[in-house]
Amino acid sequence: MPEGPELHLASHFVNDACRELVFGGCVEKSPVSRNPEVPFESSAYSISALARGKELRLTLSPLPGAQPPREPLALVFRFGMTGSFQLVPSDALPPHAHLRFYTAPPGPRLALCFVDIRRFGRWELGGEWQPGRGPCVLLEYEQFRENVLRNLADKAFDRPICEALLDQRFFNGIGNYLRAEILYRLRIPPFEKAHTVLEALQQRRPSPELTLSQKIRAKLQNPDLLELCHSVPKEVVQLGGKGYGPESGEEDFATFRAWLRCYSAPGMSSLQDRHGRTIWFQGDPGPLAPKGGKSRKKKSSQGAQQGPEDGAEDPPSPNKAPSRTRRAQRGLPKQTTAQLPEGTSLHQDPEAPPVPDTGKRRRRPAPSGRRRTRKTKADTPSLEPEGTSAS
Repeated sequence: MPEGPELHLASHFVNDACRELVFGGCVEKSPVSRNPEVPFESSAYSISALARGKELRLTLSPLPGAQPPREPLALVFRFGMTGSFQLVPSDALPPHAHLRFYTAPPGPRLALCFVDIRRFGRWELGGEWQPGRGPCVLLEYEQFRENVLRNLADKAFDRPICEALLDQRFFNGIGNYLRAEILYRLRIPPFEKAHTVLEALQQRRPSPELTLSQKIRAKLQNPDLLELCHSVPKEVVQLGGKGYGPESGEEDFATFRAWLRCYSAPGMSSLQDRHGRTIWFQGDPGPLAPKGGKSRKKKSSQGAQQGPEDGAEDPPSPNKAPSRTRRAQRGLPKQTTAQLPEGTSLHQDPEAPPVPDTGKRRRRPAPSGRRRTRKTKADTPSLEPEGTSAS
């Protein structure tokens, strides 16, 4: 479930891994991807990345003298549930590498790949950020704060604060684990009305008698919700690593889990919001809690640090056995591989309630003797809260 920090870590990876590399040739798309073809060809070009909220822009820039002469091309990616970037040897492409950028000779040929197992990730040509997304909580804090406080009359703030925090029109970059951590630190009930929580911030002004250092110290000691929407994601970026997904490695995963205070933590309670997303919290859920909703409490156990009771509601634990891709990556220079965490989907909610495990069931063969194919719905981008929208 990549959120703002994971997109920023992905941009750091691309920039670090590709800084000294020269790419060449055509951009290659897998035949099964429904994303657009990338009509770009150059004998020599560089790749750079920039993240904003839950989007990442990749820019392909031809080098001086490259043929054929052409302008730079930008692509904007949204990662869906399982999108990530990896740099691998060209003869050891990972499965589900749906977009590939190859390095130019001389030297070992490498491929920067956009890997997406579930195929919910999207890229668009042109480099324009998706219309309607608010300022980035990480990079555009002042604009982000102003955008929220200026629009408190919007009906989005009549909803519980836990749901409003997922509205990317106002909180671009905040996702499920971040909302839990932010509300927990301020002891705000997740189902308190968003307008009630935020309206007091309109009048918050530091005393003019305070010096600048005193104002900074006061903010650090008593941050409000909008300040934590900026500083908490920044903490995750400062953890470094490759994220918290199954390919991130034991060390990265353990570091991220140790940082979490609330999300899927032992002793915390959970409820589903109206979109079916699970919110983790402690104490009273608040006046707008769903009627009849049953709160589940995470039990403490010896295995609590290894994985959640419900694997669908927590970052997946790292794979023990090395995959073919990871074995191939061992021969690469340091810091040339990365995998990002599992992301949020508009069709399959990673926070959906678990299905009880009643044992394996044998599949009944189809009358014709042929295997049935699964049907998937088309992906339609939206800016509604996560779980029902583009992530």
